[in-house]
Amino acid sequence: MFNKLIASLLPFMPKGFVWIFSKRYIAGKTIEDAVRVSKDLNQKGISVTIDLLGEFITSLDQASKNKDEYFDIIETFEKEKIDGNYSLKPTMFGLLLDEDVCYQNIREIVQKASEYNNFVRVDMEDSQCVDREIQLFRKLKAEFPKNVGLVFQSYMKRTMKDMEDLMDLHTEGVPLNYRLCKGIYVEPPEIAYQKYNEINAHFLEDLEFMFRHNIYPGIATHDKPLVAGAYQLIEKYNVPHDKYEFQMLYGVTPELRKSIMGKGHQMRVYVPFGEQWFAYSTRRLKENPKMASLIIKAMFFRG
Repeated sequence: MFNKLIASLLPFMPKGFVWIFSKRYIAGKTIEDAVRVSKDLNQKGISVTIDLLGEFITSLDQASKNKDEYFDIIETFEKEKIDGNYSLKPTMFGLLLDEDVCYQNIREIVQKASEYNNFVRVDMEDSQCVDREIQLFRKLKAEFPKNVGLVFQSYMKRTMKDMEDLMDLHTEGVPLNYRLCKGIYVEPPEIAYQKYNEINAHFLEDLEFMFRHNIYPGIATHDKPLVAGAYQLIEKYNVPHDKYEFQMLYGVTPELRKSIMGKGHQMRVYVPFGEQWFAYSTRRLKENPKMASLIIKAMFFRG
């Protein structure tokens, strides 16, 4: 009840108060903020993936504006020689408004990244988007085989079958590249696992599938048992360090991140930024009220 109360009240709280915790997990409001944070991470040996906030738009004019902003991001980050790639959410480009317009917007962004031999990650959103985003990825992968990846969520019961169905896109020269995370959206038990141990077990099953098939995984977790399980699978399959990476959110579990890197594993940090930080913060809390107690702790304790 406490978590739900905080989640329901947060959108009505002063933005300055919400920023107290948000600034630990969001690089800032401007591209200059994102560049500064990314350079700092690079200096520590950490790659980044850049995400402009603002999903679930309501007009195609917003989609066009977001596309132009991503062009600016790519040009700026390549000029600054940032060690990083790009992540985006298809609803930000009109996925739920016009799928063809969305595809064209994202295709142009991937094409722009490909001009620098760089890479765009298509994020997976809630269940209404999954089929659309898989089809979007299929089309992009066919044209830009080295420049696009996808995200899978281990709590979705369909994930293993989705990965199996996409194996026709996998080749030795250009392996599939997936980020694997648990999943943040609230989904019904008919389509998503609900229990912690169940979700973790399927995360490791999905990761093992990727290692068995030489798929490049971004192991996106802050959960120590999953990190330990990933270590065991890496050893079991004797996976070279350049065939996978760990991924974490900006500002989350820095000590665990340091420990992973200390063992010689590649690390990439997801760096979100933008003017839509307030909507992002409140939406994430409404989607997962259990985060409320973590946020209260984060206001006083780091890590």
